[in-house]
Amino acid sequence: AALSRSSMADFNTSSDLSTTFYFTGIPGYESLHHWISIPFCIFYLVGIVGNCTILHIVRTDPSLHEPMYYFLAMLSLTDMGMSLPTLVSLLRVLWSISREIEFNTCVIQMFFIHTFSFTESAVLLAMAFDRYVAICHPLRYSTILTPQRIIKIGIAAFLRSSLSIIPLMIRLAYFPFCRSHVLSHSYCLHQDMIRLACADIKFNVIYGLVLITILWGFDSLGILVSYIFILRSVLSIASQKERLKALNTCASHISAVLILYVPMIGLSLVHRFAKHASPLVHVFMAHIYLLVPPVLNPIIYSVKTKQIRTGIIRLFVPLRIHSTWG
Repeated sequence: AALSRSSMADFNTSSDLSTTFYFTGIPGYESLHHWISIPFCIFYLVGIVGNCTILHIVRTDPSLHEPMYYFLAMLSLTDMGMSLPTLVSLLRVLWSISREIEFNTCVIQMFFIHTFSFTESAVLLAMAFDRYVAICHPLRYSTILTPQRIIKIGIAAFLRSSLSIIPLMIRLAYFPFCRSHVLSHSYCLHQDMIRLACADIKFNVIYGLVLITILWGFDSLGILVSYIFILRSVLSIASQKERLKALNTCASHISAVLILYVPMIGLSLVHRFAKHASPLVHVFMAHIYLLVPPVLNPIIYSVKTKQIRTGIIRLFVPLRIHSTWG
């Protein structure tokens, strides 16, 4: 009878664990979590305010109702979509509220993180195409990139990313998790979760690698080809001043591409080839991957794009602008 009760207790414990996972904060610095939360709060605040400001300016300023700025608004939306799902779970861990997350909630969180990550890559490809058309075919710019076509591009980018992720999420639902339920981060990532499964994860590993190779590969190749044509067109311009002006319109986009792809590739390499590295390396790379693009993209576009900079000045210093122009 005692053995039976013990077995039942073990089963209940296993059953509870099968639906509950535990986040990891900053390993080795648990006593400083409250202080560490301050810079994270600042980063999230800067990212949210910056991207919301760009969205507001693009929506309210008629002079910015052009393809380039519509795509910039899409970039801001995907930036927030990629980082906001992690906000609550990260702060719950750092503020010592709770480290637990239910399996279903974890899957939903990782779905949004990975979907918007792939969507942002697709949006950057669309922005590269926008720059290609603007520089190489300026007379056809407004006829090629109509508002209706831009909306279709945005919807296609989201559907491509979300639908391709679904098979991985469905497959996860059938995995038993009988090992440790402690995740490597303060949010859920697919590559982090499958390592805890007590099952054959070959499909998820291969499908994930193929998905990354196809989507990121296609997007990065498209961006590269666009810039080859752009560079060829720019070099044919006689005036050096006009060359620099044309290239300057691409500077913000190139920065956005590097800001997304470098941490993304770095995080993937760490998960694939540095499994035994210090946990701090995994945590550091994961937070860079999710926080750097939303924080830096609005800053870069505000600094490098005159129209956005002017819109921000009008928004925050309306009286000064009014008196200057008056």
